Amino acid sequence: MNAQGPRFEPASNLAGRGVLVIGATTGIGRATVLAFAARGARVCFAGQGLEQGNSVAEEARRLGAADVAFMEIDVRREADIRAVMELAASRFERIEIAINNAGVETRLGPIQESSDEEFERIMGVNVRGTWLGLKHEIQHMLQHGGGSIVNTASTAGVTGIAGVALYTASKHAIVGLTKSAALELASSNIRVNAVAPGPVRTGLLSRMLDGKLSIEQVAARVPMARVSEPSEIAEAILWLASDAASYVTGHTLIVDGGLTAA
Repeated sequence: MNAQGPRFEPASNLAGRGVLVIGATTGIGRATVLAFAARGARVCFAGQGLEQGNSVAEEARRLGAADVAFMEIDVRREADIRAVMELAASRFERIEIAINNAGVETRLGPIQESSDEEFERIMGVNVRGTWLGLKHEIQHMLQHGGGSIVNTASTAGVTGIAGVALYTASKHAIVGLTKSAALELASSNIRVNAVAPGPVRTGLLSRMLDGKLSIEQVAARVPMARVSEPSEIAEAILWLASDAASYVTGHTLIVDGGLTAA
């Protein structure tokens, strides 16, 4: 030990790793792409918004990503998921880490006022999108010696939240998909986990609140008295995805400032 105290090596080396992030042009997904880029990973990411995607790619290069590729997709379309998988595999040969983050919100209101359109949209993006990602990522990883997958759930996936029943149902489904996939793949060197954020300062949260509640009112309900930043959730995702969590699978990591502790 030197005079400055012990020196620790990084828990996991992500430099050069082939990473796919689906749902990554804004919010948590964007922050996750940039966090991987800052560690020197090779990152292929997908989402909606061509201009936003190109901007994220440019920033990722500045931060030190070994390689960056972006594709605009609709996660509800299997052909789109297949296409971005093929892009990532052709660039990196092996996708070692995959993040399924695409998600949409529902408006605040009672369940009986929900519409067919809202149901189809949220189940299509949140549940079908995650399932399609898992389906194709797992097929690739089984052929290439394993990997790590992280799905974005929510505290709405581990508890009930009044006023957002469809969103809550979709996030419970993601937790269920995560657990089942993890059990199926536990002996195949593929880990599957989920992160469950509490309130995060994103456009999704603002759209969900729709002026009926303020960010300050939401923060007042959190024991830590604030909402999180997307970068804080990204760091949790990186840990779950990395070798530092090598004995963790089927787990939903709650990152919520103590919101669900009670």
